[in-house]
Amino acid sequence: MATSSSANKVAKLASRGKGKKVRFQSGTTFPVIVAIAIISMIALIAYSKATVPGIETGAPQPSDAWSMAYGIRICDEQLPPLTGTAAELKKDASTGDLGKVTTGSDADGIIHYHAQDGGATGKRAKLGVFLDVYGVKISQTVLELPESQVGEGETRKWDTKDFKCDGKETQIRVRVWDDYTSSDFVDNVTNFKNLRFKNNGMVFGIAIVPKDADIPLPESASKLADLGVIGQGTASTTTSVATGDSTAVTTGDTTADTTADTTADTAAVTNTTGG
Repeated sequence: MATSSSANKVAKLASRGKGKKVRFQSGTTFPVIVAIAIISMIALIAYSKATVPGIETGAPQPSDAWSMAYGIRICDEQLPPLTGTAAELKKDASTGDLGKVTTGSDADGIIHYHAQDGGATGKRAKLGVFLDVYGVKISQTVLELPESQVGEGETRKWDTKDFKCDGKETQIRVRVWDDYTSSDFVDNVTNFKNLRFKNNGMVFGIAIVPKDADIPLPESASKLADLGVIGQGTASTTTSVATGDSTAVTTGDTTADTTADTTADTAAVTNTTGG
């Protein structure tokens, strides 16, 4: 038990602190350091966002003029190349949606791709840009050619749900060769319109065939050398990689009338000799 004198000393010490303000001895140094750190972080984040390449960067650019082959195959039948130029199909710059295009007349099974400023450059350059010009609809289960490619008042539509090749169930596949001189390829079974144009001399084989059927290199690929495209491939083996599950439902590309995200982009696409 504390004595009375000890209690008095405690009371005196407590009374001395009454009314006195507490002072921080560090002054303004710490708040300044914190403020500098926050400002530096904000500046770093802003710089990072500004320097990250956008999807429109990279090849192809307006300075590039690429030639890529394609073909459309139904079972064992190779369909004729798409006809007419984008201008003839009234898909020129005046429409304001697909951008400037070159002109010509003869179909040759070649995609002459000339990207335009502010248009479908870099990662925006996709197979869907080309197919949209010609009104071709493609999904995981349906391929449809428009009146402009079939005949007045007609369309051609194939639905793998009921369409068969010699009694065999079918699937839509797009085989892609990154180089027309190489035997390496990738088989894609979904998200077709988003397949990228990555380099000059690519080949796209669009087909409705049985799951175990081969897709030969389209005949139009032989024209790429005549157009001055220099191949790089010398592979002796064939690689087949299926992208995605053929039974899966993929977001954004599951109906025949899916509108590609490239319709707002501008591109120069033509399907004529000499592009």
